[in-house]
Amino acid sequence: MPASQPLFQPIQLGTLKLKNRIVMAPMTRTFSPGNKPNELVEAYYARRAENEVGLIITEGTTVNHKAANGYPNVPFMHGADALAQWQKVVDAVHAKGGKIAPQLWHVGAARTEGMEPDGSVPAYSPSGLFKVGEARGVAMSQADIDEVVAAFAQAAADAESIGFDAIEIHGAHGYLVDQFLWEGSNVRTDAYGGDPVARTKFAVDIIKAIRQRVAADFPVIFRFSQWKQQDYTAKLAHTPEALKAILMPLVDAGVDIFHCSTRRFWEKEFAGSDMNLAGWTKQITGLPVITVGSVGLTNSFINEESENLDLSTQASAEPSAIAQLSERVANEEFELVAVGRALLQDPKWVIKVKNNQLHELQDYSTESLMELV
Repeated sequence: MPASQPLFQPIQLGTLKLKNRIVMAPMTRTFSPGNKPNELVEAYYARRAENEVGLIITEGTTVNHKAANGYPNVPFMHGADALAQWQKVVDAVHAKGGKIAPQLWHVGAARTEGMEPDGSVPAYSPSGLFKVGEARGVAMSQADIDEVVAAFAQAAADAESIGFDAIEIHGAHGYLVDQFLWEGSNVRTDAYGGDPVARTKFAVDIIKAIRQRVAADFPVIFRFSQWKQQDYTAKLAHTPEALKAILMPLVDAGVDIFHCSTRRFWEKEFAGSDMNLAGWTKQITGLPVITVGSVGLTNSFINEESENLDLSTQASAEPSAIAQLSERVANEEFELVAVGRALLQDPKWVIKVKNNQLHELQDYSTESLMELV
């Protein structure tokens, strides 16, 4: 029996019935001209479904707020044309036997000048900060907050209406939701800041608003991270107790699954235990979790020298880690495993692992960024 066998056990998480434990991690691709996914995007996701990815989480899709987008050719999750194109993607994935969830996204202070659809719109963030000591854009008023909360809820409702199997809130990596969670970018003194629990209020408002707009059993995934693109050594929580203070308000608001983003899945999160961030999150909340972080590869997508996100980093395949992942799934440390660059490089990665063809796993190359393979 292959050592990877636990990764290929089916699982049902609420209404989300998956054929295996492999998730396609969300990865920004910028191949959607006019901010609408096209036939190439449709085929890109359908190939992963055809090759037995259990759950596809799409690239970040921006919600309907004037400052949500931060990059060119990113698909929207709003507007009749974009939703019609996403409907085709959903149908194509389902036709191949897959499940798919959009990642709902607002970049916050990561927005750069001149970005579509209206380059005159500044960045919006909790306190007008990108990070400690770096001002950018404008601090959000209560009216701004209400607009963004409503935009997330509408995007979730639209996603459900066109057949997506779940949604994921992007609350990680130093984008808007995470900017509210992180003391390095949130210095507010109102109800949305001042202590770790207060800093969860924006995320809680979004989750509650989504829960009011979707079916009671429609799965809501929340992705969070300790590290930020502004500071990859940053932490929201330095102890399990601090992590619990942040996570439990999100649980109470209605999260179903946590997606725990780390740079390397094998690194332990807190002293005294070998558990990673996903393992701790499951122990604290009792909810299903997704682990992620350089799965199947030798190095992180963080450029260690520049301290920046660098999806272009070359990486060698690392088959030996598959057995460790499988053992940890079997031991119920986490339920699901998200694969990023390895799956971007090779649509057949899941089948190769399933069939124990580990010698056929490909090294990650920057060439895979040049087109939707």
